[in-house]
Parts: sequence; structure tokens; C-alpha cells
Amino acid sequence: MSTEASAPRAVDNTPRLRNRSIALAVAVLAAVVVWLIATVAGASLTVDQGAGPQDVTVLAVIVTSALAALLGWGLLAVLERLSAHATTIWTAIAVAVLVLSLVPASLVDASAGTRVALVLMHLAVGAVVILGFRRAGARRA
Repeated sequence: MSTEASAPRAVDNTPRLRNRSIALAVAVLAAVVVWLIATVAGASLTVDQGAGPQDVTVLAVIVTSALAALLGWGLLAVLERLSAHATTIWTAIAVAVLVLSLVPASLVDASAGTRVALVLMHLAVGAVVILGFRRAGARRA
């Protein structure tokens, strides 16, 4: 009879990392698609946040959506180390952040078309990140 202590099994995070990376890329792509559609439709995509008018450029859309997704990913990673209910906690926080992000996007000093485009970008990124990260972290038996 062997009394060897079994070493903890290493968890292969490769599929989770790959799936969350894909979700991040799709979130950025979704925001860019909304930006492109708004631009083609003739929305000015110019906002004034008190420092004068500023264009919402495709680079700003890419950087902002990627940063938001990375921050969400970071929070989820921390919660996964601290709680068995990380996905549930993270989802509640992510949905709350998404809802709160819609307020300034809908009230910014801009044309109606620009406000609609901003709200749609927020919703697109939020939906892809929330659903994609949840799915990527789901444990399969």
C-alpha cells in the first residue's frame, strides 16, 4: 500500500485563456463595427465633455473597449482566486458597471446619433465581455 502524497493536479487554463482572449477581441471588434456603421450612417461621433469638441476615433474605440475588457478580466481573475462564487459575483458587478456606463454615454453633449452609437458600443462590448467571460470560465464535468 503506497502512502505517497499526491501532488495537486495542475489546472490547464489554456482553453480559458484562449476563450477569454477571443471574447476580448470580439468585444473590440463589436465596438468597431458599431463605430463603422455609425460613421457610414453619417453620425458625427463628436462629443463635448467640457474641454471642447472631441472626435470619437476608431483608435479611441479600440483602446477604450480593450481596456474595459482587460479590467473586467483582471477583476474576474482576482475573484476566481478568492471565491468559489467568482463568476456570479463578477457578473453582478459587470452588469452594474455596464448599466452605470450607459448614463454618461446617453447624456453626453452630442448629437442624438452619436449618443445612440455610444450606447450601442457600450452594450455591444458589455454583452460580449459578460457572456464571453462567463462562458470561458464555465467548468465542464
